[in-house]
Amino acid sequence: MTRANIPSRPATVLLAALLMLFTVAATWAALDDYILRDSLPKGAAIAGVDVGELTRDDAARVIETQVKGPLLAPVTVRFRGASTVIDPAALTTVDVESVLDSAARPKDTATLPQRVVWRVSGESYGRDTADIIAVDTTRVIEWAAAEQRRVTVAAVDASISVTGSKLVTRAAEPGISFDATAAVAEISEALMSGAKDVTLAETTTTPKVTDKKLGKTIFVSRSKTTLTLYDGANLEKAYRCAVGMPRYPTPLGTWEIVRKVKFPTWRNNGADWAKSMPAYIGPGPGNPLGTRALYLDASGIRIHGIPPSENWSIGSPASHGCMRMHRWDVEDLYPRVPVGTRVFIVP
Repeated sequence: MTRANIPSRPATVLLAALLMLFTVAATWAALDDYILRDSLPKGAAIAGVDVGELTRDDAARVIETQVKGPLLAPVTVRFRGASTVIDPAALTTVDVESVLDSAARPKDTATLPQRVVWRVSGESYGRDTADIIAVDTTRVIEWAAAEQRRVTVAAVDASISVTGSKLVTRAAEPGISFDATAAVAEISEALMSGAKDVTLAETTTTPKVTDKKLGKTIFVSRSKTTLTLYDGANLEKAYRCAVGMPRYPTPLGTWEIVRKVKFPTWRNNGADWAKSMPAYIGPGPGNPLGTRALYLDASGIRIHGIPPSENWSIGSPASHGCMRMHRWDVEDLYPRVPVGTRVFIVP
């Protein structure tokens, strides 16, 4: 051995020692990583619950007791002071294995050197897997639709009709329900977040026939010699009138105003009672129809005024089938009543 080779021996020994140390460290690191291969990353959490460095089996038990259990506890849904209970298990799924896969992903996708560095440094590199529950939207929609059918109070249409000789009116009433689309969103959010109490906001539905759409109605009672005007289901004004005498009765039934005339001309229809009268009488104080006439779809039947000399007849069966009114009353009624107004005439 030459003198030149002597200085290299310590370096060789040192290099061999370092190589051995590296081999041991690498072996240890690989062995440690293998031993901990089933543990989750430090800092990993499931819906805020720490599962870092737990094995998958231990983490699964934590999920079942501390996360899944509370999430699947019953949810109370309230509407108008009443409540019903939802079983979240019927509307959701919790895939624990997928949740664990998500929690383990930062570790599984890292290289061995990265995992060794994190292990040695104690660095937290896990993440919080928040969305662990999947809502079955179709089932939530079906539940909301069924609940809506159960609790909805249907809107009531305005109506006016005759029963016997009595007028029966009913004002429109709004329906009561809840917005099914909003309910699906609120319930889905509660299922996802773990909230256990949901209150659905009340909504109203509009009747198809409102009081305004019901329009005007004239109700005539022959026995009481009254003519009453209704606006929707509400009484607007009542008048006295004359109705047909027994020989020429005012026709019973449901009719309609088909024409309105100011200062009408009376035309002789050739009836026996009119044989002595002229062919027609123009507007003026002697006109039998007075100053206003509202024609019904019953042939020859009108609601009309009278000349001053006939005021005595109001309140009695004195006409030839028409309904007579004082001049001031028919002039008051005339602008209130559009063509198309229904007319009920009862005994």
